[in-house]
Amino acid sequence: MTVVSDDPALWSFISYSSLINYFVAASSVVVVYDWVLTFGQEFELILRQRWSFMTVLYICVRYIGILFSAINILSILPFLITDKVCAIIWYVGTWVPVIVNAMLGVTMIARIHAMYQGSKKLLIFMVVTLLACTITSGVMVTIENLGFSAQEANLSGYYVCIDYMDTYMTNLSYESMISTAVWEVLALFLTVWIVMKHFRELRRSPAGSTIGDCLTMLMQSHMFYFLAFAIVASLRLGLLSPNIRGSSSVGSDIYSGIWAIAQVLQMFVLGPRLILSIREYHAKLVARADWEIGMTSISAFHAGGDVLTGDV
Repeated sequence: MTVVSDDPALWSFISYSSLINYFVAASSVVVVYDWVLTFGQEFELILRQRWSFMTVLYICVRYIGILFSAINILSILPFLITDKVCAIIWYVGTWVPVIVNAMLGVTMIARIHAMYQGSKKLLIFMVVTLLACTITSGVMVTIENLGFSAQEANLSGYYVCIDYMDTYMTNLSYESMISTAVWEVLALFLTVWIVMKHFRELRRSPAGSTIGDCLTMLMQSHMFYFLAFAIVASLRLGLLSPNIRGSSSVGSDIYSGIWAIAQVLQMFVLGPRLILSIREYHAKLVARADWEIGMTSISAFHAGGDVLTGDV
């Protein structure tokens, strides 16, 4: 049932929702723009190559992001939607981060597992840790959604979904980020540790430029991703403060909007690049190897030509 109200006391809420919608629209545009920008690489390095588990993960993360952006745009369009649609939009917003961060965690496991030269003990440890962190986040989101209800409202001609939930349940939504943060910190520690170890070994070995370049690439993509996640986690945990969550000031609106953009960038822009960067680096290695083989063949051809000329 639609709530209709022209109460001037709700104008601050309308202003808040309008400002947040600009950030939501901006984050959706960024995801689509990044997809268009990298589609050529995606087609050559992902879709045209032999499919693997990493290919499936990339496609899931990338296109869940596009679907997520489309749903966000739907939620801010100025037309009336039903209470059920409001509830679906809420459930998508709460469950997508849990699912996508779990997928990105699997991607990180594959990267770290390769850096540790296929250590089975470390693989089991990482899988168990990621599973525990994901289950914890999932349980907290499930409990959060138990007391949730949504209703469509028409506030002075402005259509908006109103979410009903008590303070404890709302806090669970933000606290569910803690278990994911534990996994990300562990993944960062394992990455930094093995990179430092390899670089120490490479100093003693003169023939290690390719390995060093690979480690540098892995470290750079991981650091950009972790930095984005750290920003998202910090902003989300900051929303636990009643001074921010309960405020109707422009500053708190901008804070929430920045968090919305940072979350989308972390999951749907930098997330797929964890896989795309490796594929791109591998393609460059193959191209360089083909070039070196070609140059060797040309040199051999010229050498053969000199011999033939000498014989004549």
